[in-house]
Amino acid sequence: MPGNHVPLKGIVKSMGLVFGDIGTSPIYTLTAIFLLIPPTPSNIMGILSLILWTLTILVTVQYTYLAMQLGKKGEGGTIVLKEILLPLLKSGNQVAFISLLAIIGISLFIGDGVITPAISILSAVEGVLLIPGLETTPQIYLMLVAAVIAIGLFSFQARGSERVAWAFGPVMVLWFGTLAACGLTALVSAPQVLLAINPAIGITYLLHNGLAGFLILSSVILCATGGEALYADMGHLGRAPIVRAWHIVFVALAINYLGQGAFLINHPGAHNILFEMVASEFSILYIPFLLLSIAATVIASQAMISGLFSIVYQGLTTRILPLMRVDYTSPSFRSQIYIDIVNWLLLVAVLMMIAIFRTSNNLTHAYGLAVCGTMTITGIMITWIYMRRGEIVKTFIAMGVLGITLIFLISNFQKIPFGGYWSLIIAFIPFCIIMIYVSGQKKLASALQPVPLDVFLPKFNEVYQKVNRISGTALFFSRDFRQLPQYISRIMFTNNILYDDNIIISIIRTEQPFGVTWGVTREITPGLSIFEIYLGYMEIVDIGRILTDAGIEEKTIFYGMEDIVTTRIVWRIFAAIKRLAPSVVQFYKLPSDKIHGVVTRVDM
Repeated sequence: MPGNHVPLKGIVKSMGLVFGDIGTSPIYTLTAIFLLIPPTPSNIMGILSLILWTLTILVTVQYTYLAMQLGKKGEGGTIVLKEILLPLLKSGNQVAFISLLAIIGISLFIGDGVITPAISILSAVEGVLLIPGLETTPQIYLMLVAAVIAIGLFSFQARGSERVAWAFGPVMVLWFGTLAACGLTALVSAPQVLLAINPAIGITYLLHNGLAGFLILSSVILCATGGEALYADMGHLGRAPIVRAWHIVFVALAINYLGQGAFLINHPGAHNILFEMVASEFSILYIPFLLLSIAATVIASQAMISGLFSIVYQGLTTRILPLMRVDYTSPSFRSQIYIDIVNWLLLVAVLMMIAIFRTSNNLTHAYGLAVCGTMTITGIMITWIYMRRGEIVKTFIAMGVLGITLIFLISNFQKIPFGGYWSLIIAFIPFCIIMIYVSGQKKLASALQPVPLDVFLPKFNEVYQKVNRISGTALFFSRDFRQLPQYISRIMFTNNILYDDNIIISIIRTEQPFGVTWGVTREITPGLSIFEIYLGYMEIVDIGRILTDAGIEEKTIFYGMEDIVTTRIVWRIFAAIKRLAPSVVQFYKLPSDKIHGVVTRVDM
């Protein structure tokens, strides 16, 4: 790509895949704020200034400037930040702290992912109330429509979003163009709101309103929800198109928020501000706008769902989450994946949020806490990385942004008793699963002491010469061929099952996001060989195809299984997780007619 040229196609695609969540925030942000405070001109100006500078500091500076300069092979996200930071740390305590922060960040992202589809879809559907004749539509009907849309969206996931993704970009371009046009039209009636660009107005508002001004920041943050997607999706699209698209999106959002403020100054009794503004200015186009807003919220929800699949997959490949069945829905894009259990659990949680909170305004009381938590964790990691690298200017900028993010996070604590606890409860579930799984795997590793290769080889050479061998090739899976799992010794030395050719397969996840390499089969002693496969930690691969390409024609595939016996509730949960999780050979879709599991009983 010569110079700084960014193809228009990349910018349009970014709008569809990255900016859905933050792009639909104007539907509910100002409405939620001015249901809490009176819409006086000074309040309106102060809030508009805070919104504009929140977008500037938390999204433009933190993500497009600081975060998006950090990556590995163009990849971004919490796990990437962790992988960049860990080699820079000096003590085990720091490594443990950052690992814990990453787990919390992943959990909060999942908590945020449940509320995003619920609030986005429900807020758009509630625009029906402004259609003449439908003003008295019972809320339960709106909830049912939102639920049907959500069910349709999640049911479609297994087919893959690639076949409709081509429409996401143009729809969102139309959406942002419409937002900007509506905002510009409204601005004519009260152009003085343009003065809100001055940050002093927002600061003055906070100083004059004391605690109330501080607490309203918990609603102001709604304008920046979805900002983390800029960095998390960097690997799918690249930094340049996302940054260029953000410049356009930022202008459209700023104009629309200013337009909503102008409309509110002239119509202080407005409740659903964006929809009432459109109904007032373009009444003949209101229903098409409503349909467009519903389409935009569906796209926003789709982006969050795809992001969750990616985050969970990163968790699987970095071994902090148990293995789950992963389906690949596109032959062209490795990022297009579908995880069945995550999809349906997410749908159940979204429907539960709709049923519990009933209205989008009620959902705003729960929304934002998890977002701020994720942004704060990102800010801590960014600051630490730049500090360790000795980049002084960026370190001070990152520290300033982190301080502002912490202020937003503290203001969001007030949401906990009013519904915010739901995002924490939802986040707590994957957090517990991750902690139990990681701790259980460590406990299991200590109980199943591996056999060092230098101890294994003399015994193998002795048995290989004595027993009657089976013709053909057997494969054995081991994370590290230098430390072999006990099941291999049991098969060969206890059960005397040896093949003419025995190959230890090691699948090694590298520190890079993508890349697949493997070496030739190395014979370390007659009858025993090593075959190593190196995969990027986000790589999606077909191990069976790799083995075929490498010329390995296996007759049997052995893998280890554990039968966990325990009386402790934590390890019982861990045992249940292990039973429900597919084995490594199932995860990599190896041929079922060749695999044999070897069970080892473990007391925990």
